[in-house]
Amino acid sequence: MGQRTVLICGAGIAGATLAYWLARHGFQPTVVERAQVLRSSGSPVDVHGAAIEVARRMGILPRLHEAATNAPGLAFVTASGRRVGPLRLGRPRGDDVEIPRADLAAILCEAGRDEAEFLFGDSITALRADDDGVDVTFKRAAPRRFDLVVGADGLHSTVRALAFGPENGFVRHLGLYIATLSLGRPAADPGTVLMYNQPGLSLTIHPVRGTAGAGFIFRGPPGLDYRDTRTQQRIVLDAYTVYDWPVPELPDLREQVLTAKDLYFDSVSQIRLPGWSRGRVTLLGDAASCVSLFGDGSSLAMTGATTLAEALAATPEDLPAALRGYESRHRKLASSRQRGHNLAAALLVPATRTGLIARNLTAGLLPR
Repeated sequence: MGQRTVLICGAGIAGATLAYWLARHGFQPTVVERAQVLRSSGSPVDVHGAAIEVARRMGILPRLHEAATNAPGLAFVTASGRRVGPLRLGRPRGDDVEIPRADLAAILCEAGRDEAEFLFGDSITALRADDDGVDVTFKRAAPRRFDLVVGADGLHSTVRALAFGPENGFVRHLGLYIATLSLGRPAADPGTVLMYNQPGLSLTIHPVRGTAGAGFIFRGPPGLDYRDTRTQQRIVLDAYTVYDWPVPELPDLREQVLTAKDLYFDSVSQIRLPGWSRGRVTLLGDAASCVSLFGDGSSLAMTGATTLAEALAATPEDLPAALRGYESRHRKLASSRQRGHNLAAALLVPATRTGLIARNLTAGLLPR
């Protein structure tokens, strides 16, 4: 049999890592990405634990450290302007690294770019699987046939919708939304992540590396639109312009949100699926087991992609066994991270003013 072909939908952290390892295990990976270019925004993420070993084996760990945010502390800012902190709250240690999500995805894509095919600005519109392969219809490219299709296309996965059904059967909204954007200017404090709160709202200024980023996490009902930029802007402004925010980096919050060219917006949700594979279609990363904002999603994406590639390489003649092995190994790790979101939400986005006061008093007693 010739070189096995794998279509990966999504050039994010999971998809790029998988493309790298599949190529090194003798597969022929193709990555299709809806966006014309990699996304430039998103929350900084931690790479730690087993993902550090993945990065070391890929030879990219020095580049991750070069791109690190270098902001070791988080401080809450009270209504009077007093800081509570900085707090460590599990900040990276040793080789662990916090890095902008876009930088991590770019480094991973670059690592596998010479050995994988990347189709930017395209998407899947139909899948037709049989016992021997999957016929794929693209929006722009000509139809092609692959031995395996992997949905690494995030919380709102197209592959999952085509192969498993509508997302409302699998997505559990956690009562929060997140938006991020780049401020295009340095942070007033280059060494500390600052979080401002009002009941049900948090506004975080992250210094990143010279150019600050703003993060908005707020409570809201399910069903808010995540596709239309104008609607996203309105939702954020409706939530945040109720209050004055004494944030030096945001002298005009409304103008900043309306003119942002890299606004990212989505719900904070989890994915619950009884199984991650249907025949020759499987899911990876957030598409399979989104742990959302509080669950080490980027590190899990890297380790899950590595596990999938190793499972496929171990039994190349028995795809069902490979996919079962991948899910059995990785589901245990992912499931352990899908807990504790209520505690994290209470810490970062207290729902009431009383909750804010209690959080700040408690945080003030934590060891620095």
